[in-house]
Amino acid sequence: MSFQSQQREGARAGFTPGYLVLPLLLIVPALVLAQEGSSGGPKASAELLFAQIILLIFCGRLLGELMQRIGQPAVVGQLVAGLLLGPSVLGVLWPGAEQMLFPKNAAQKAMLDGVAQIGVLLLLLLTGMDTDLRLVRKVGKPAIAISLTGIVIPFACGVALGEFIPDTLLPHPEARLITALFLGTALSISSVKVVAMVVREMNFMRRNVGQIVVSAAITDDTVGWIIIAITFSLAQSGTVEPLSLAKSILGTMLFLAFSLTIGRRVVFSLIRWANDHFVSEVPVISTIFVIMGVMSLITYEIGVHTVLGAFVAGVLIGESPILTRHIDEQLRGMITGFFAPVFFGLSGLSADLTILADRNLFLLTFALIGIASIGKFGGAFIGGKLGGLKASESFALASGMNARGSTEVIVATIGLSLGMLSENLFTMIVTMAIVTTMAMPPMLRFALSRLPLGEEEKKRLEREEFEAKGFVSNMERLLLAVDGSANGKFASRLAGLIAGSRGMPTTVFQLDKSRGPSAAKTEKAQSSALAVELAAERSK
Repeated sequence: MSFQSQQREGARAGFTPGYLVLPLLLIVPALVLAQEGSSGGPKASAELLFAQIILLIFCGRLLGELMQRIGQPAVVGQLVAGLLLGPSVLGVLWPGAEQMLFPKNAAQKAMLDGVAQIGVLLLLLLTGMDTDLRLVRKVGKPAIAISLTGIVIPFACGVALGEFIPDTLLPHPEARLITALFLGTALSISSVKVVAMVVREMNFMRRNVGQIVVSAAITDDTVGWIIIAITFSLAQSGTVEPLSLAKSILGTMLFLAFSLTIGRRVVFSLIRWANDHFVSEVPVISTIFVIMGVMSLITYEIGVHTVLGAFVAGVLIGESPILTRHIDEQLRGMITGFFAPVFFGLSGLSADLTILADRNLFLLTFALIGIASIGKFGGAFIGGKLGGLKASESFALASGMNARGSTEVIVATIGLSLGMLSENLFTMIVTMAIVTTMAMPPMLRFALSRLPLGEEEKKRLEREEFEAKGFVSNMERLLLAVDGSANGKFASRLAGLIAGSRGMPTTVFQLDKSRGPSAAKTEKAQSSALAVELAAERSK
C-alpha cells in the first residue's frame, strides 16, 4: 500500500459521525447574532455576516471532507452544506431559524454576495492556474477534436432546450434566445478540477489517455469561458445585435491576443520584480491579486464579463517561472479554505430543491440532466473516435468530460445575478451539476481500470519514473556561477538545457579574479547568460 493510501485509510479511521453534530453547536450562537441583527444596526449586521461566513466555511469544509472520503469532490459537500442550511432543508424543518440565519434583507444579502463575487474571480484565477496549455499542445489532435465536438453538440442541445422550456421558467420571456444561448453554454463546459482529481487518484496523470482527458477538459474549459464571456455581454445588452456581437467577439480576440503575447511577458516581469525588490511579506501574492483585478477590469471595459480577465490572468500566472511551489500553496490555501466554501455554500443557499415536488419541474430537471449527459458524453465519444482513439479510450474520455462540478455552479450563479436565469431554472442547473459530478468519478474509475498498459507507454513511464528520482526534478531555480573557461561555457550550456526543459528561472554570476567592475567582465557575464538562453531555447 502506498503512503498516500495509508494516509487516506488512517484519516477514514479517524473520522467519526460525531463530528456531524458540531454544525448544530455553531447554529445556536449564529441564531443569537441573527436575533440581535433583526433589530437593525450596522454592527449587528456585520456580526451576522461574520456568523454566516463561519457557518458556511465550517459546514462546507466538514461535508467536503466527508465527500472526499467516499470518493467525491469536496465541492459537492460545499454545495450540500448550502442546501442543508437554506430553504431546501433547514427552511422546511425549521423555517424560523433559516430566516434568522439568512434573512431576505437586501443590505445583509448584498454583504454576503460581495464576498461571493470576490470568490468567483479568485476561483477563476485558480482554474486558470490549473490550465496547462503546454499539455494541450503536447497531446494535440485528440484533445482538440474531443473538446470541439464536446462543446458543439451539448451547446446545440442546450439551445434547443431553451427554445422549448415554458415561459414560467424564463426570467424574461421576451429574451428567450439569450437564456437559450446561456443554457447551451452552461451545458457545454466540463470541470477540469473534478476530472484531474480522479485521473490523479487513479495514477493515470502520466498515462496517454490520462493526459488526453485532462488536456481535453482544459481546452473545453478555455473555449467555454470565452463563449461565456461573449454570452454575458449579449445578456447585458439585452438583445442579440450584430454590432454588439461583433464588438464582443473582436474585443475578446484582441484581449486574448495581447494577453498571450505581450501580456505574458509583462506578467512574468511584474511577478519577478515584486519577488526580487520587495522586502515585505508575500509580495508576489499581492502582485497576483493586482494583476487579476486589472485584467478583470479590462475585460469589463471591453464589454465582456470580468470572469474572462480573471481566468486569463490565472493562465499567465500559472505559467510564470518565478511562481514557486510555496507561493502556489499559500494562494490555493486561502482560496480553497475561505472563498470556495463561502461561494459554493451560498450557491446551495440560492437553490430551493422543494420546487422538485412539482411533478412538471421534476420531469424537466430529469430531462435537463439527461440532455446534458447524453450531449456531453456523445460529443466527447465522437471526438475521441475522430481523434483516432480506440472505443475503450473514447468511452473513458466521454465519462470524464461529463462532470460539471464547480464550473457549472459558477456559470449558473453569474447567470442568476445577471437576470438570465430564474430561481427555478438556477435550481435545476445546480441539481444537474451535482448529479453529473457525483456520477462521473465511479464511471471514470471503471473506464480507466479497463485500459491496458501498452509496451511503448510502459517504457516511457519507467523512464519518467527514473528521471523523477533524480535531484534535478526537485529544483525550482538555478544559481549558476561560471568563468570564461571551457568548463564555464559547458556549465552554461548544461544549465540552459536543464532550465529550458523545465521552464526553470536561472541566475548567472560571472566569476573573475580581477577586482572591481570592468567591460571585459560584463561582456563575459552577458556571454554566459546568452549561452544559457540559447541552450534553453533549443531544449524546448
